Amino acid sequence: MKLRRFLPGFFLAATLTACIQDEAPNKEAAIDAVTGDDVQLANINANSKQISVYVQQGADLSSQVLAFTLSDNASIRANESYAGDTEFTFNESSQTYDATLNFSETDTRTLTVTSEDGASSPQYTVTLTLSELPTSYHFERLLDDPEVPYDVFYEIEPGTGADGVSKVLQWSSGNPGYELTAMAQSRTDYPTVQSPDGYTGMCAKLETKGTGSFGEMVGMHIAAGNLFIGSFDLTNALNNAPKATHFGYPFYRHPVRLTGYYKYTAGDTFTEGGVVTEGKQDRFDIYAMLYEASDNSFTLDGENGLTHRSIVLLARIDEADAIETDTWTEFDIPFVAQNGKTIDEQKLQDGKYKLGIVFSSSVDGAYFNGAEGSTLYIDEVRLICQED
Repeated sequence: MKLRRFLPGFFLAATLTACIQDEAPNKEAAIDAVTGDDVQLANINANSKQISVYVQQGADLSSQVLAFTLSDNASIRANESYAGDTEFTFNESSQTYDATLNFSETDTRTLTVTSEDGASSPQYTVTLTLSELPTSYHFERLLDDPEVPYDVFYEIEPGTGADGVSKVLQWSSGNPGYELTAMAQSRTDYPTVQSPDGYTGMCAKLETKGTGSFGEMVGMHIAAGNLFIGSFDLTNALNNAPKATHFGYPFYRHPVRLTGYYKYTAGDTFTEGGVVTEGKQDRFDIYAMLYEASDNSFTLDGENGLTHRSIVLLARIDEADAIETDTWTEFDIPFVAQNGKTIDEQKLQDGKYKLGIVFSSSVDGAYFNGAEGSTLYIDEVRLICQED
């Protein structure tokens, strides 16, 4: 099994008390994950060795930087090469094999993975498909990956028509950070999970959880349940947790309103920095932003996602509307212009704007303030755009 998550460096200083015998070379040869700046979703069929990678609509197909997570000590190579390709190199910090691959001449590339012992060399077919963000979110699908111990939501609408552009989104959450606490004994113990109690079918359940002795040690006493469009930077989760949540993917439309349904119950005891704050009640948060991003590497995060000068439009639920309710309640939040900005049509067409949507069971959860047990259910969310 590939080790894809690791505790911070100070744990590595623990003294070894037992002798470690040399292990036999690993027999496994598998691709466990594919990631990249443009990747919205990667579906891997371990049996057929077929990998479907969906990248954002404006991605440069001739220069796709992809990171492959492999079985321990396996190696990888491309069966054919095209102009612009680079050799696979091992990235120590992410524990991945990275390469720049050209998909402009063909949307399918064949890769060979070789096990450490050299006895197994399966071929994987990787197909790259252009995609854009969907505007309806149902929370019915979970990523099928036995290597991931928590729920990962995704939405997919296969492309039709002449352009063939699919609508794809893999939601992110703080679940990878919560895994470090070792508090979850099963996938239902994580802050962000799928629930069968939806407005229609399944839904997302976000619950603020305690982080145990690990949280006390690092000053992170709670973990809010959250779900957002973007990515979670596990390597930065302990150094600066708000900055570990990167919000937004390129978007090509004019958002007008964010609608959906929620239920919410606040936890009994509100804490700040692990200290009980009498008389204060937790509340949830829902917000979305459209912001300028001339460089695809630029993203807003948990520190500046509501305040940065690049924000053009912002939709956020009013505090008065973020009430406790045990029945499904509709929300309808308008986007409001920010920073004196308006959408530039040429920039929109060129993919120079990003859209982020964020849900949290504790409004100040990014700073570890909130109440254990605060629970937000979210379902049937829709991003209504001017073009609809």
